[in-house]
Amino acid sequence: MKILAFSDLHRNLSAAESIVRRSAAFDVVVGAGDYATVRRGLPQIIEVLRRIERPVVLVCGNSETDLELREACRGWPQAHVLHGTSVTIDGVPFFGLGGAVPVTPFGPWSYDLSEQEAEALLQDCPSGGILVTHSPPKGLLDLSFSGQNLGSTAIRAVVERTAPALVVCGHIHESGGRWARWKSTVVLNAGPAGIEWELEP
Repeated sequence: MKILAFSDLHRNLSAAESIVRRSAAFDVVVGAGDYATVRRGLPQIIEVLRRIERPVVLVCGNSETDLELREACRGWPQAHVLHGTSVTIDGVPFFGLGGAVPVTPFGPWSYDLSEQEAEALLQDCPSGGILVTHSPPKGLLDLSFSGQNLGSTAIRAVVERTAPALVVCGHIHESGGRWARWKSTVVLNAGPAGIEWELEP
């Protein structure tokens, strides 16, 4: 399965256009949140992305809620918006969790979850599939400019428990466009330029 993964577009229409142009060469396109900026501009960026004709798996970021993302994607049959839910594409299970975990210092505009809320939403994550989250797992591609690991302990725990083949995340811009391996799991902090990845059968 060939995957085109991206995150943190933040209303960057040219980056969205690039994802659309490249999408035809992939089996699945995965978006790991933050299409909008501070809850603004979501319909416009989704209007560009909805030209993708391949299956698309999306989670919300902290710049939009899952309900706002579902509403923006209404009438886009290729889009699967996941939040504590899953979808199977070509026999591969995808499980998604949106929002920032743990709670950010950004204030009321940011769609955040506590570690406890995230843990509850991650309970049904299947083993060995693809996990799509906005926040990275704690200690994996989550290092800020100040040297802090800002990822989620709940997401790290579900990675350890379910051993996904692939984790696609974003949120920590300093790690965008990079990938890492933890045991049998590959983690992509996709970034707005996107990362192309081929999942081994």
